[in-house]
Amino acid sequence: MQLNKITAACLVSLAVSHVAYAQKVSGVVEDLSGKPVANAKVVVVNSSQSMTTDNLGKFSFENIAKGDIELHVTAKAFSHNNYHLQVNDSDLTGVLVKMTPSVMEVIDVHATPLHSSNIESALPVNVIAADELRMKHASTLGETLKHEVGVHSSYYGPVSSSPIIRGLDGPRVLITQNGLDVGDASRVGPDHAVSSETATAQQVEVLRGPATLFYGSGAIGGVVNVVDNRVPKELDDGLDYMIKHNDVADENEGSFSLNTSSGNLAFHLDGIWRESNNYEIPGFAESENTHEEHEEEEDHDEHEEELGTEGVLLNSDSKSSGFTVGTSYILDNGFVGFSYGRTDREYGIIGHSHDHEEEHDEDELEADHDAHEEERVYAELKQDRLQFLSELSFDEGVINRVASKVAYTDYQHQEIEGGEIGTEFKNQVFEARFDAYHREYQGWKGAWTLHYKNSDFEALGEEAFTPPSETSSMALAWLEEKHFNDVLVQLGARVERVELDTSGTYEIEHHDEEEHHEELQFDAQEFTAASASLGLVWDYQPGYNLGFSTSISQRAPSSAEVFSKGLHIGTGTFEVGAIYDVEYEDGEVHFEMNDQSLEIETAYSLDITWRKFEGDFGFVVSAFVNHIDDYYYQQNTGLFFEDEHDHEEHEEHEEHEEHEEESDGLPIYVYQQNDVDMYGLEAEMVYQVTPSLKTTIFADYIKAKLSDGGNLPRIPPKRVGGQLNYQSDNYAAELSLSHYFKQDDVAQLETKTDGYTIVDANVNYYLDGIGDDFVMFVKGNNLTNEEARVHASFLKDVAPLPGRGFELGIRGSF
Repeated sequence: MQLNKITAACLVSLAVSHVAYAQKVSGVVEDLSGKPVANAKVVVVNSSQSMTTDNLGKFSFENIAKGDIELHVTAKAFSHNNYHLQVNDSDLTGVLVKMTPSVMEVIDVHATPLHSSNIESALPVNVIAADELRMKHASTLGETLKHEVGVHSSYYGPVSSSPIIRGLDGPRVLITQNGLDVGDASRVGPDHAVSSETATAQQVEVLRGPATLFYGSGAIGGVVNVVDNRVPKELDDGLDYMIKHNDVADENEGSFSLNTSSGNLAFHLDGIWRESNNYEIPGFAESENTHEEHEEEEDHDEHEEELGTEGVLLNSDSKSSGFTVGTSYILDNGFVGFSYGRTDREYGIIGHSHDHEEEHDEDELEADHDAHEEERVYAELKQDRLQFLSELSFDEGVINRVASKVAYTDYQHQEIEGGEIGTEFKNQVFEARFDAYHREYQGWKGAWTLHYKNSDFEALGEEAFTPPSETSSMALAWLEEKHFNDVLVQLGARVERVELDTSGTYEIEHHDEEEHHEELQFDAQEFTAASASLGLVWDYQPGYNLGFSTSISQRAPSSAEVFSKGLHIGTGTFEVGAIYDVEYEDGEVHFEMNDQSLEIETAYSLDITWRKFEGDFGFVVSAFVNHIDDYYYQQNTGLFFEDEHDHEEHEEHEEHEEHEEESDGLPIYVYQQNDVDMYGLEAEMVYQVTPSLKTTIFADYIKAKLSDGGNLPRIPPKRVGGQLNYQSDNYAAELSLSHYFKQDDVAQLETKTDGYTIVDANVNYYLDGIGDDFVMFVKGNNLTNEEARVHASFLKDVAPLPGRGFELGIRGSF
């Protein structure tokens, strides 16, 4: 009903609007030597009009309103160009736009209301698109982005890996599709897969740093925005496809994306299918330092049993499929469209072995791996998503453009043990966002945003560790920008009201020697989160700029951070929310509700970015400082919780040195609040050695510690890397190396992680005469077969990265 009302309102506003364009603007885009630049993208800023230049570099726009206009021009291998024009009563022809070569890739960013390119943003932005995205594409979003500067992966196996931005993930990093929350359960736990798919995406954008101004409190650490064409924005005809196979997991994948049109109607259809087996690993022994740290806590045989003896990681197989259909009505002043998408996935949950231990003795396990299959622990994911997008431009009135985004997502996944559903997660999300752009006033351009989101989350089953909850938020934001000569100033503010409703009585089962039930009752929690930011971009000389951003951002806690109390089988922990105190008395663990008031997180952030983007040598260097008051984090208590799975099968395990009788069972992690200081450096330098050869060097470093002493857990280590790229008419080749240093800045009861080096390579071979584009590619991953363990992963001790693997495939377009 809500969706129908919004759609009707947009159509009525379209019908009554009066559009009176008259003028024509045309010209040519050239490089510095006077040669035409083909396929340059020319956009009329603050309008829906855009086009690409033809082979002669020409462009032409009809129906341009009188007054000051700005053309934003971008092209591959060139720096961006903002060109200001004055349109009068007559047509404006013969416009000449000169482009300066750039070794840095310049790509427009859609994740912010006032669109700009990745080198014009006050905050550092990663954007991967086109061939780069196709080559980096992996089965998860985290693995797709893990080589980006400032971005790491939580790595929970090859199918449920999420991006970590500057050491932050989970409820602090928002995953969006076309600017709206993907609506899955990946922000609740690292074992929950991100439902968004990059196989058919146009580009993926990463905002490194607080983005609460645009997206709300769930983006206090950053945003990953997947941009696709599921709701077509223009009339287009074409087919893109890809087929590939990799041997490390015996994985096969195929995808396609089809766009077509009829009259003013544009249509879209895409599909993805993927299936893989357990992936191969370089070895199944723990790294030396990890084994030393665990000698008194863990049974090494349990890890070997989990990994198996044949060099594969059990429960790392998966299969998935999905499709999307969409259509739009294209108008002279914009578009109105919608799409429907369906995603189905089944994937193993790594590191979970207590089920096979229940029903099979050790001899059976060693003799026959079929026992693992019988008691396989896996998740089944299903998601339905409806999406409505509209963008309309107007010639008269204060408001010259309105962008509307509405989505409804119905998500569920079931964790299945021994053929029976152990836990079921459901999430229904409705989100609506309206951006109203005002006409330029004394050089100021800006937009107001009205943003509503409702999430109805439910976890059911004997291992549901958090009660059902409904989270609603309503926000109003205002963003303005203006050029003062060479300085772009951006100002913004947002006020958001968040209600976390878990009111009611819930029954939680506890599995101990005397099984009992506990009834819990919670009151609804309300929070008001405010954010404000100031950004500056100073083009202090041609080809260089300095970006400066300072902000105050606030985040309301999630239901899991506050109310958790139960087994989380995916992470192999017993999670306890911030409203509980954990005590150890007389050989038993007790949980008592505390009277602690729940505080909102408040982050004070400063970012400085220095860029050189013209010529054969370019770089982007960023430094950031982030102080967060009342930061929610999980702390290992050193205590263990015994459930029904642990009483009979773990008697011979070594006991914890402090509480020997409590060593069996799952470690207890409790959410705590403390002030946190985070800072770091990120750098990327690119040098075009010859017209065919390019080299890149990058590095990033993150330090995260409690203000009163001690480190935060699971913070990614220092990293350096480099790439060599060779490009010719018929083929392209890349060799890359990434070194991850040893991470020994660890939290209490957290173990250190050895460093490792990953070497990858790929080759593309281009064939003419088969459609518009046809590429045969081969890719080699982890060529040295390095045993690598991700420090940020809950499963680093049992789930190393895949071993040496090769990927073969074809992709193309018509």
